[in-house]
Amino acid sequence: MPGIRLIAAAAVALALSPCAGFAQAWPSRPVTMVVPFPAGGTADLLARGIAQALSDDLGQQFVVENRAGAGGNTGAAAVARAAPDGYTLLFASGSLAALNKFLFKSLPYDPTRDLVPVALVIKIPTTIVAGLDAPIGSFQAMVDYAKANPGKLSIGHAGVGSMAHITLELLQQRAGIVLTAVPYKGGPPMVTDLLGGHIPLSSDLLSNFVQLAMDKKVRLLVVASGRRTGNLPDVPTVQELLRAPFEATAWFTVMAPAGTPADIVGKVNAVTNRYLQSTAGKDLIARQSAEAGGGTPEEVAAFVRLELEKWEPVIKAANISLN
Repeated sequence: MPGIRLIAAAAVALALSPCAGFAQAWPSRPVTMVVPFPAGGTADLLARGIAQALSDDLGQQFVVENRAGAGGNTGAAAVARAAPDGYTLLFASGSLAALNKFLFKSLPYDPTRDLVPVALVIKIPTTIVAGLDAPIGSFQAMVDYAKANPGKLSIGHAGVGSMAHITLELLQQRAGIVLTAVPYKGGPPMVTDLLGGHIPLSSDLLSNFVQLAMDKKVRLLVVASGRRTGNLPDVPTVQELLRAPFEATAWFTVMAPAGTPADIVGKVNAVTNRYLQSTAGKDLIARQSAEAGGGTPEEVAAFVRLELEKWEPVIKAANISLN
């Protein structure tokens, strides 16, 4: 009998321990999803859609908290330091999830050590566009001119360390050309100069140029996606023109502090994937001229590793630094 009582007592203690039944209990209170960007942008809209889907599916409120600052590093660092209990999540850009590891000499967190990928949400390809009066009318014409006139063709991009910037560095390596990249402080002043004829070419995320192209104000020369986009079937991809693999996209992913239980990661991943395939999710993604993500947490982690391997040598060869 004493042995039976000891076994029973041990079972009760285990049942009452903080870890027991943890997966079944989560979420038992509101969950915060940190969005390290201002409200109203692409990241914010997608995060709010996913947060609502998580709230509806899991029966607890998922609250979006916009925490901008230091290029998003402040919010990302806060999540990296949070308890790995599933109650703090991060809606991260590819820079915050991976590339800032190479762009910043000093970073308040290590994305590959302190955070784990949960669900890949979207990928938005970069693009190259020409002004209507520019002498360059196609991607091949751009390459031919740049080869014949190294460094004499200017192309604007949205800023040092932006996806457009590092895409141009990779493009120059792969195509064997030399361009003069002109950095701007964001997309709007770059577009103003492009429309005014002050620069012949620009590069930024496709979503920032689709409406201008539809309004016949710019010409889309090429997209850096893995395949042609559904709503722009006539715009070729870089890789089909170079006849070599080439994909350069800005991407967003849900992340959690390292050590977050796998079953919690799995729940968030499953709900996010369902949202991406829902009518509301598809409509929002289409409006951003983006490609839906998806996949298991393991597949997302593999994607992040490939992005790190692809962009590290490009960033280091170009000596791109943000501090």
